[in-house]
Amino acid sequence: MLILNNNEIEQVLTLEECLDALEVAYREYAQRLAGNRPRNHTPFPVEDKRYPGFHFRFKTQEGGNLSSGVWAVRITSDMAGFETLANGVKRRRLIPAAPGGRFVGLVTLYSMTTLEPLAVMHDSYMQKLRVGATSAIGMRELANPDAKVAGLFGAGWQAEAHLRYLFMVLPRIEEVRVYSPTPAHRRAFAEEWASKTGKRIVAVDHPRDAVRGCQIVTCATAAVDPCLDGSWIEPGTHLTAITSPDGTLPPRRELDDTAFDRADLIVVLSKEQISHDSQIDISGPVDRGLKSWEQIGELGDLLVGRFPSRSRRDQITIFANNTGMGLQFAAVGARALALAEAKGLGHQVPTEWFLEETTP
Repeated sequence: MLILNNNEIEQVLTLEECLDALEVAYREYAQRLAGNRPRNHTPFPVEDKRYPGFHFRFKTQEGGNLSSGVWAVRITSDMAGFETLANGVKRRRLIPAAPGGRFVGLVTLYSMTTLEPLAVMHDSYMQKLRVGATSAIGMRELANPDAKVAGLFGAGWQAEAHLRYLFMVLPRIEEVRVYSPTPAHRRAFAEEWASKTGKRIVAVDHPRDAVRGCQIVTCATAAVDPCLDGSWIEPGTHLTAITSPDGTLPPRRELDDTAFDRADLIVVLSKEQISHDSQIDISGPVDRGLKSWEQIGELGDLLVGRFPSRSRRDQITIFANNTGMGLQFAAVGARALALAEAKGLGHQVPTEWFLEETTP
């Protein structure tokens, strides 16, 4: 069995490899050639004395797809809570409470034919890319392809991944307007990525400036409250959100009711997760009688042609990247494992250590 850390995975897992593996998996999921269990968060009332208000949380997700040949179980053992920034904005935060100021997130891959564990892998780099790649597929399928100006909410690691994928799938983008609640962070982010990409990336001082005049608006944040006012959205805009209620309190969301109510087309990653986590942001238009449940589509169904894409330039479209799926870690993990084995990366441990002679 191979053990792989984030640095080793980053050496082999490119943006293109991740997106390709996920697109295959989503198509297979729509064709019932993949399986997934809804993500679960289990909070427990153990508080970190160094960080009052932060409590233990165990998160699990699992899934697999036919072409990867593996079943993945992803776990994170977290110390989670909320913090309020100097300007009053509240956000979710995970504390590096493990020894050495570290985090605990692991993906285990199991062979679906020999049953044995194949790898234990760090989850962080795969996590970063799989969220950005999934959003990118939504952008590619739903946005007007000739969009020139984009707005981006967030200036952290997810914002970075989404920016890189934005330019990959929509290379005609000429300008990105970045807003985050901390001025120094958004300015530093804009300067760094303008230098790295050669594109016009500018920090803006008000959230509406990252919406008005933007044909694509991406939220890649740890926000608790909506990033924008849905009344600002202009016809023809495509919006992406990566935060929806996840069963924790307070419930988190990036888009308000107005945004979802105005959308002509809503696509999500998983409809099952909407009910599992009571994602009232996405179900809101249905609850208010503005849409039917059937008018909300899944990304896999969009890819295989069972759900319609944009049909007019002036439509407002939303892709709610509403959950992490174990299926994603099977597809991306299997790809990373194969690439790492080809380069001789990782640390081998005897597989027989993990096999038993009696029935489980």
